[in-house]
Amino acid sequence: MKLGYLFSGQGSQFEEMGQDLYRAEPLYKQTVDEATDVLGMDLSNAMIFDDPNNIQVAILTMSTAINRVIAQDIEAPIVAAGLSLGEYSALVAARAMSFSDALKLVRDRAHYMEIAGKNNPGRMTAVLNADDHLLAEALNFGNVNGRVFPANYNTNSQVVIGGDETGVSQASEYLKQHGVKRVIPMKVAVASHTPLMIEASEKLGKRLSEVEFHEPVFPVISNTISAPFTKDNLEQTLRRQLIEPTHFADGVQIMTNLSADTFIELGPGATLSKLIKKINRSVDTYHVDSVSTLTDLRNQLGEGK
Repeated sequence: MKLGYLFSGQGSQFEEMGQDLYRAEPLYKQTVDEATDVLGMDLSNAMIFDDPNNIQVAILTMSTAINRVIAQDIEAPIVAAGLSLGEYSALVAARAMSFSDALKLVRDRAHYMEIAGKNNPGRMTAVLNADDHLLAEALNFGNVNGRVFPANYNTNSQVVIGGDETGVSQASEYLKQHGVKRVIPMKVAVASHTPLMIEASEKLGKRLSEVEFHEPVFPVISNTISAPFTKDNLEQTLRRQLIEPTHFADGVQIMTNLSADTFIELGPGATLSKLIKKINRSVDTYHVDSVSTLTDLRNQLGEGK
């Protein structure tokens, strides 16, 4: 068994996430308390932890805490990846940056994205089962009067598009008129991974220059470049991440090429675990975001260390 770790991005958060782990697992509690001290906000308080304004630091904290907890019982991964925000959790796990630095960086990233979203309002829509040619036609149609771009290549049959209201609406209508039945608007206020985030990307680029990075101790596959992060490419790649599409399916293929055959998702929800199964049905998947899912993982894999 060779483990690949997947770190959750935004979108699968839920109310009172991690509260049961905080009560039951001392190392989880210690990690949340550490984040509280670093950021000066009480992340043990569910109302603060679940606040949409804090969700990026909350997910980073939860994922890092879960990683530390399962490291007591489960063997180390041979490779990792995260979806968008989840890449910061993966890089902390691989010791490419400190948890403290990542917390402050992600807090600032969220602020930059909020400002960019207000200055360039956007929306995102998931498109299922549209062939590449039709999707390209829809994007071209949407760009006549608006701006719309591919944002997430999640699987071969699931792509997320993002842009301004006019562009996304027109591209969505074009897809529906040409037989695509599943065009699903997402509950987001910004068009992440598109050029609408250029303002945030530029601010983040300056902020990244202040952070000390190290070579990851195991490979972390970037969604942006479909290749491992290195100490030398970290700053540029994380800056590009905000304005270029993610390629999750490509990353999974790289992880399996590196012999990963069992995947564990760390953080809220099981979105990435479900995507993995659509990409490669032969691998085993687990996710940990509660005491019950942690117990299941320990029962199944706990003797591996």
